[in-house]
Amino acid sequence: MPATPAWPPRSAPRLFVPEPIAAGTAVTVDGNAAHYLGKVMRVSAGDAVILCDDATGEWACKVTDVEKRIVTLEPVEKLREREQVPDFWLCPALLKKDRFDLVLEKATELGVRAIRPVVTRRCVADKLNAERARAIVTEAAEQCARTALPELAEPVKLDSLLRDWPEDRALFFADELGGAPAGEAFVTYSESLRRQGPQAGKDPHLDDQAARGPRLRGGAALLIGPEGGFDDAERKAIRAHPQARAITLGPRILRGETAAIAATALWMGTVGDWDA
Repeated sequence: MPATPAWPPRSAPRLFVPEPIAAGTAVTVDGNAAHYLGKVMRVSAGDAVILCDDATGEWACKVTDVEKRIVTLEPVEKLREREQVPDFWLCPALLKKDRFDLVLEKATELGVRAIRPVVTRRCVADKLNAERARAIVTEAAEQCARTALPELAEPVKLDSLLRDWPEDRALFFADELGGAPAGEAFVTYSESLRRQGPQAGKDPHLDDQAARGPRLRGGAALLIGPEGGFDDAERKAIRAHPQARAITLGPRILRGETAAIAATALWMGTVGDWDA
C-alpha cells in the first residue's frame, strides 16, 4: 500500500497572523493574506496552512472556508514553540530604498532579535516606510520558517541612539579606519559573559543547548554606517561611548548592506545560534 502523505505537507503555505493562536479557536485571515491564500495559492477546504503568531509558536491549520476576502482556518496541531532568538540587535544606517530592503530581509533570515535603523549625517535617506518595512520583514520570516519576528524600531539619529544606549549592552561598530577583527571581538565578548555568569537579580538567559556549553545569549548590537561611512565627529562620539567596541570586517571597504549582512552572519556563526 502507498504510504500516507505527511501532514501538514512541506509545501503548505506559511503565514504570520496578528492574533495569538489557540486550539479550538478559529482563525480568520483577511486582506492581502486572504488574497494570497485564496487567489495565489488557491487553497480550498481541507488544505493545510502553517500559521505563526509571534507569540505561541507555529501551528498546522486546516482551511475550513474560503470566501472572496476572508479565509477561515482551524488550528489542528501545534508544531513548534516560538523560537529562542539570540539577543543580538542590528543597528544599520538608512540606505537607499532597495539596498535597505535587502538589509531588512537578510537580517530577518539570519535571525536577529531587533533591527534599529539609524540616521547619520551621510545618510541618503532619513525616513523609513514602517508598513512596507514590516511587510518585508514578515515575508522574509515566512520564507525562512522563523517563528519569531524581529522587533523593528523607528529610525533614530545617531546622537539619540548613543545617548539612550543600555548600559548592559555592547555596541560593536564597523569602522573602516580599523578595529579588532570582528570574529575575534565577538568570541572574546561571548567568553567574557560566560566568565562573569548571570548578574544578581538578572535573567541569565542561559542556553544549555549550545554546543560550547551554557552561555549568556547576546546582550550585544552591531552598528553599521551609511554609504559614505561615519564622519570624523560621529566616529569620535562612537569611540568615546563606554559600550562601543570598534571592529574591522577585513581588508576591503564594504558597502553598507554588505557589511550589515556579512557581520551579522559572522556573529551568528561564531557566538549566535548556528551551532545549536
